[in-house]
Amino acid sequence: MKSLGIVMNGVTGRMGYRQHLVRSVLAIREQGGVPMPDGSRVQLEPLLVGRSAEKLAEIAERHGLEHWTTDLDAALANPDYPVYFDAQLTSVRREALLAAIAAGKHVYTEKPSAESVAEAEEIARAADAAGVKHGIVHDKLFLPGLLKLRRLVDSGFFGRILSVRGEFGYWVFEGDWQSAQRPSWNYRKEDGGGIVVDMFCHWSYVLENLFGAVEAVTARAVTHIPERWEADGTRYDATADDAAYAIFELSGGVVAQINSSWTVRVHREELVEFQVDGTHGSAVVGLHGCKIQPREMTPKPVWNPDLVESTDFRSQWSEVPVNDPVDNAFKVQWEQFVRHVVADGEHPYDLWAGVRGIRLAEAGLESSAQGRRIELSGASR
Repeated sequence: MKSLGIVMNGVTGRMGYRQHLVRSVLAIREQGGVPMPDGSRVQLEPLLVGRSAEKLAEIAERHGLEHWTTDLDAALANPDYPVYFDAQLTSVRREALLAAIAAGKHVYTEKPSAESVAEAEEIARAADAAGVKHGIVHDKLFLPGLLKLRRLVDSGFFGRILSVRGEFGYWVFEGDWQSAQRPSWNYRKEDGGGIVVDMFCHWSYVLENLFGAVEAVTARAVTHIPERWEADGTRYDATADDAAYAIFELSGGVVAQINSSWTVRVHREELVEFQVDGTHGSAVVGLHGCKIQPREMTPKPVWNPDLVESTDFRSQWSEVPVNDPVDNAFKVQWEQFVRHVVADGEHPYDLWAGVRGIRLAEAGLESSAQGRRIELSGASR
């Protein structure tokens, strides 16, 4: 069996550890490697990198891993590890990615790839010039609900798609009387925080791959909660936006409205839901569920505010079955990237897709600051 060495930087963080190390790379190791098109398998060999020797040693011992280091330069100089993965804070990602590319590593990274479009383009151009393969996380496309939505779009179920309405978020506690369930850097702009930078990169590839590329955005970014508290009780100023309300204009005339918020209490079935309306049918989609109402089954409501509504509208929708088993979204994209590196398999979600995500985030913040619609120009390849 072939093996592929991967330098994994940032595995002591929440996402790097849980989703990328445990639920992806270690899960792939347990299943005997990544299946290749020719029937062979490629086993993954991680080299853990981080700033805390104590944390790295503990993680390595917990999972029976041999190789870890706090010396990134030494890890990048090791020819046994041709792939570099980055799950660090966005503010330190650019330097590490450029160093990995200069060392000839194929690179795979969490999003956003950098703090600005200019920096993201710099990284993508460097990767192209070096001839290395590159990819960026796009996990939402592999969620069970969105896979069902993909099936509906491909089948022509919707007819002509008219609009998309999205609601994402939940209440993140301030940290004073109940502990916060997200790290504090998310709420400091100077540390790369903010829901626009975080979520618009996701909305970019979701909208682009399901409905059409974003051509213009009108957005309002808000900091609803101006102060929060660290886990140790230290108060800090929340300088980053914690909610964003946006209208995205897509190619083909589709209009998408998506609210993103860490200051909303959930009254829906899942933490994210999208309603897609078309001439022939509609769907309501979450992380896992997907309910549909075709035009043949569409009721004819009549507006009458003088009467209490007695119709159970939700009962008039049908659940779309899973049909095929669905694996962890992060693990699936890891397998896709490994096949891309080893067997030249398809992988359209490269660093240029990451540039488009950051461009959308910057346009959203510009729209909010200027109070106007922003057209996206100079689309990246």
